[in-house]
Order: sequence, then C-alpha cells, then structure tokens
Amino acid sequence: MGLAFAFIWSSSFSSSRIVVTNVPPLTALVIRFMLSGLIAIVIAKAMGQSLRLTPSQWRATIIFGICQNALYLGLNWIAMQRIEASLAAIIASSMPLVVAFFSWIALGKRLPPLGIAGIAAGMAGVILIMGTRMTGAGADTLSVALCVIGVVALAIATMSVSGASSGGNVIAVVGLQMLVGGAALVPFAFLLHGPANWTPVVIASLTYAIFISGVVATIVWVFLVRRIGATRAAVFHFLNPFLGVAIAAVLLGERFGWLDVLGVAIIMAGILAVQVSSRSPRAPAAEPEPVSRSAG
Repeated sequence: MGLAFAFIWSSSFSSSRIVVTNVPPLTALVIRFMLSGLIAIVIAKAMGQSLRLTPSQWRATIIFGICQNALYLGLNWIAMQRIEASLAAIIASSMPLVVAFFSWIALGKRLPPLGIAGIAAGMAGVILIMGTRMTGAGADTLSVALCVIGVVALAIATMSVSGASSGGNVIAVVGLQMLVGGAALVPFAFLLHGPANWTPVVIASLTYAIFISGVVATIVWVFLVRRIGATRAAVFHFLNPFLGVAIAAVLLGERFGWLDVLGVAIIMAGILAVQVSSRSPRAPAAEPEPVSRSAG
C-alpha cells in the first residue's frame, strides 16, 4: 500500500505536465478540485462521515485547502508549463525536509544529529539538481522559484494544522479542502484563461489527476496511516524523488544525467534519515490523525 501511494504521488507530476502544456493550468486545476472534491464527499457520505465540522476543523480545512491545493498545486502546475515534471517532483519531494527544518528552527522541536544531517544532505541534493538543471538544461528560474514557494506553503500548512483533529471525518475533510482550493482558484483561472487543446491523451491525464491522484491517493494514504501509523507511513516519501524522475523518463522521455542520479540518491538518504530520526526509542505516543496528502 505504501508503494502504491508513492507511485501515484510520483506519477502525478508526469500526468500533470501533459495537462498543463495543453490546457491553462488553473482552469484544469479548478476542474480537478471541483470534481475530486465532490467525489470525495459522496464517498464520505457513503461511509457515514459527517460534513459538520468544528471551528478548529474548518480552520484546518481552509488553511490546507488554500495552502496545499490553491498555492502548492497551483504554483506547481503553472511552473510545469516551463520546467520538466522530474524537476518539479524533486523539489516537491523535499517537503518532509522543509517541515523538519521549520519545526527545528521555528518551533524548537528537538532534532537528533541524524535528523540534522538528513536535512542538510537532502537540501544539498535538491540544490545540486536545481543548479544542474538551471545551468545545464536551462530550467526557467521563475518556475523553479514558484515550485519552492509552493513547497514552503505546503510545509507551513502541514505544521499549522498538524494538531487539528478530523473527528474521524477524514475523507469528508479532504473533499472540502479540495472544494476550498478550487473556489480560491476560480478568479485566477478566469484571469489566466487561454486556448486549450483537449486531445484524448490530455483528457486521460486530467482524468487520472481527478480520480487517481485526487481521490484514490487520499484514500490509500488514510488507510496506510491507520494500518501502520503516520510515522512509519511517512518513510515511503523517500521513494518519491527516484520514482518521480524514473516515471518522467519513461512516460515523457525526460533525460537525466549522473548529477541528477547523485542528487536523487542524496535526497532519498536525507529524507530517510529525517524520518528514522523522528522515531522515538521510548514508548510511542499516540499517532496523529492522517493529514491530507494530495498528489501533484
């Protein structure tokens, strides 16, 4: 199940790249969020989940809907018009490192030496790949910056709502988050609207984003966390850099050099070190409820 989530998360960047090079990205995202959100709510109601939320749940839903869906995915989809899917996936996969860094610096969370080394190594790997792509492959600087801003927004949202309980209505909350993100993007989609090329491949890619990346990935993540716990489930994130690059190479023919391979290996090691260091050797505390993990 963990491998399935990692594969879906990583493959979503390649499918998104196909969409945004043919359709205005924010228009496509509004379609994705509205349909995925409605589908998630229907599933939630079928499971007996309630749409009545407490004030803290609404706060978490709005923050995550705006920061994860509108900002993180919105900026990523705009950026992928000009940069390769593999580079976007690599930058996005650094999110666990960013969360660990902010928790350590801003919140004073104790981080073992292994975790500090993991953050440093992982960030070094990201910088290595970004530098290689920008100098050698001519990656667009503004688009890279948009991806970085998106990751920071997602990390801040993750930290700000990490203590908020979903009250067991996880799928319902995720559906509402999608609707919030879609609503927030509507005016910008109108402003940035342009011609669209709706080929069968583009329609299939957007359908994948709606049903697989948007709905199935969320459900898989929720059940994975319930089965093995959030800490152990998060370890699967270390597979994302490798899978993101590999899938983009197979589906889109994107090339990568030995520096990319080295950078991916360093990032994977860094993420794994941070996740392993977060495991306490003492008696385990109660696991937090699953936080939404929307694929790119």
